[in-house]
Amino acid sequence: MRQLLALAALFVAACATTAPASAQCPPPGWDRTRLEALKAADFEITNTRERRAFAQAIAACVASADPFLRDGIAFEGLSHMLRARHLDVATQTALTTNMLARLDSADPQGFERPFAALVLSELVRADRMNSHFTDDMRADVINRSVAYVAGIRDYRGFDERVGWRHGVAHGADLLMQLALSESTTRDDLARMRDALAAQIAPEGHFYVYGEPERLARPILVMAQRGVFTAEDWSAWFAQISAPAPLASWGEAFSSQAGLARKHNVSAFVNAIWINARLSENAGVQALLPGAEAALRALP
Repeated sequence: MRQLLALAALFVAACATTAPASAQCPPPGWDRTRLEALKAADFEITNTRERRAFAQAIAACVASADPFLRDGIAFEGLSHMLRARHLDVATQTALTTNMLARLDSADPQGFERPFAALVLSELVRADRMNSHFTDDMRADVINRSVAYVAGIRDYRGFDERVGWRHGVAHGADLLMQLALSESTTRDDLARMRDALAAQIAPEGHFYVYGEPERLARPILVMAQRGVFTAEDWSAWFAQISAPAPLASWGEAFSSQAGLARKHNVSAFVNAIWINARLSENAGVQALLPGAEAALRALP
């Protein structure tokens, strides 16, 4: 019996892993004209069963190279239905499982994983409203989201032909939604903070699509939670503003990699400092000493 159960579990896991890749986009029966009309009608599908089926069907479009299907239909449609609370718990759970599988995909074109992260951020937000995640699912979402953000190596942004590939920004949005949840523990937040730190200054790459500001958002949310002291934040800022792998910040001006690090770290810390300086929240203000020290350390 145990062997049969184990085989059954493996079969289900295999199906869950392969199902997203086999889905069709656009879904059967939904040509571009019909999808444009649905979008114009704010994705209003009055039949409950059809609406739930459509939501699961368009999940495949997060991998599409067509920005209308990927961004305009998959993300906008799912975001609208989730925020309007038009999807039941079973559908949200199925979509969460689907997006987690896509978060781990090979994704050679670079669309699927970032948009899976963006849709997953909306699913995490929906869970914050109705608390339908089980403890195991919530832990799985946190673990795989942290791994995704820390592991991003595709830094493409906007392309006028195919639209956005914005893994860092979408990953930051996902961690921000997780940070907003009171179910996320201090240890979870620390792991998320470390994952974000890994993307503040990727080696040799200059951010030009607003990534530092997006990376700052989840940090500001974490600070509002008040679980880290000003001393904790100061130690973290000292770490992220260190010149390493440069021997000193003086070397930053002699290589593209050094200039990129200076540019990215400065942009991130400035985004934090400005928001903290303007905030009246005590937790956010706790960021100021560390951010100011980091700015003074930068050339």
